[in-house]
Amino acid sequence: MKSGDVFKALGDESRRFLLDQLRETDGLTLGELCTELNMSRQAVSKHLAILERANLVSTVVKGRSKHHYLNPIPLQEIVDRWVQPYRQMEARALTRLKCELEGANERDE
Repeated sequence: MKSGDVFKALGDESRRFLLDQLRETDGLTLGELCTELNMSRQAVSKHLAILERANLVSTVVKGRSKHHYLNPIPLQEIVDRWVQPYRQMEARALTRLKCELEGANERDE
C-alpha cells in the first residue's frame, strides 16, 4: 500500500462519508452503507473497492453477506508521518511564544 492510494481514497467526499459510517458502526453490509448515500449500490461498491485497495477497509464474508470494517492503521501512519511532525513544531513555537510573552510581562511589571 502506498500513501498515495490512501490520499486518493480520502480525496472523495463519498468515500470519507463511508469511512465515517464505519467508524461509527463497524461491520456494515453494502445495503446498510447505501442507506445514507444517494447513489446506486454499484457506485457505493466502486467506492468501497477503492477504499479496500488503499487498505482502509477490510471485508469479512458471513454467509451471504459481506461486512465492511474500518482499518485505521493507514490513517494512523499518515498522522505519524505527515501530521505529528507539524504538531510538534507548532507546540515548540507556542512554547517559545509563551516564554517570550511571560518574559515581556515580567519586564513590564
